[in-house]
Amino acid sequence: MKKYLRELEVSGLILVIIGIICSWVWGSSFGMWPCLIGLFLWLITFLYKAFNWNEYERENRQNIIILIITIIILTLQMLIRQ
Repeated sequence: MKKYLRELEVSGLILVIIGIICSWVWGSSFGMWPCLIGLFLWLITFLYKAFNWNEYERENRQNIIILIITIIILTLQMLIRQ
């Protein structure tokens, strides 16, 4: 698992970015799916690193900040669209 963490994390981040862009261009229902899949992939790596906090402390702090920013962007987008 440790060998594939970076690939899962980057894939999840790319899917979240694609989903956000698709939501802005075509609507929130279309962009929701790539975001959902990306966040799920990111959640897998996030949980693995959380259980091994001492080894991944710096990355965990960065992931928490990025996750909060992503949630704020998606929430604002949902509020604006309604």
